[in-house]
Formats: sequence, structure tokens, C-alpha cells
Amino acid sequence: MSEDKMEMESPVEEEKLAAAETAAADPAAALEERLAALENDLAAAKQDVLYAHAETQNVRRRMEKELADTRAYAATAFARDILSVADNLGRALAAIPAELREDEKLKGLVTGLEATGRELESVFGRHGIEKIEALGQALDPNLHQAMLEVPSDEEPGTIVQEMQAGYRIKDRLLRPALVGVAKKPD
Repeated sequence: MSEDKMEMESPVEEEKLAAAETAAADPAAALEERLAALENDLAAAKQDVLYAHAETQNVRRRMEKELADTRAYAATAFARDILSVADNLGRALAAIPAELREDEKLKGLVTGLEATGRELESVFGRHGIEKIEALGQALDPNLHQAMLEVPSDEEPGTIVQEMQAGYRIKDRLLRPALVGVAKKPD
């Protein structure tokens, strides 16, 4: 070959020529070399398949968890909105004096409001929404929001007043309880 042709050949072509020359010189060594290269390629391909399979499993598990969370907490925004209805119904029932509860004209209305309150609590229970118990408990900043301190004989930090009930949905906080906390009398 001329020098011009030698300069134009690429490194890949040079490797092919070198492999051909080696194969012509020792065919058994060339086959062993080619077999070793193929075994290395096969091992690398197996490793890539294992990594791809593991990644697929991880993605599937992540998606299943996200789907389960989405199902469990899909009603969170709606539940937060409906809590104000529950609060207003509770305030309305608490505002009815005892003598009006016994009045025959209003007895049906009071009974209906109480039944509505029980049904609302039942629906909350079916959907994993539960009221947070606050009175008499120690203040937990993850569940309660202290609004004021009240001089009391109770242990300081104990909840002595609940201004608004707190709720959680499944294991997540939906709304903290607004509370008054005991402090030592002055």
C-alpha cells in the first residue's frame, strides 16, 4: 500500500487488520481472544439486565406506594373543608338551651340536628378521619396549637381548654387542635 492509503485508514480499520494478521498467524489464539471478548460482553449485558430489572422493581414499588397514598389521602382537601361544617353543627347544638331541647315544637329539630351530627361522625370514621383528644393531654406541637396560656393548678403544659377540635386523616394531621395550655398561677 502507498503512504497515502496508510494515512487514510482509521484506528478501527487498523485494529481489524491487526486481528486478521493475528488470526492468520495463530487461529486458536484468535478464537480464544474472541471468545473471551464475547464472554466479557455477555457478563456486561447480564449485569445491565439485572440493574434494569432492579430499577423496574423499584419504580413499580414506588408507584404502588404513591397510588396507595393517593387513594388514602385523596379526600384530604374535601375533609378540611367539611370540618367547618362539623364545627358549625357542633356549635349550633351546644347553643340550644336545655329548656328548648324539651320544647315539643323544637324537639324534632334538635333530634334531627343530633342525628346529623352522629351521621357526620360516622362518615368521618368510615373515611379514617378521627378527632384528636386534647383536654387533659400534654401539649404536643405535632397535634395541638397553643393559642393562650391559662393560670391553672394543672401541670404546666397540660391542655385545659379546647377552642377548636383537631382532626387527623389516617396517620396524617388534617387540622391541629386550637388549645389553651395550663401555666402556673402568678
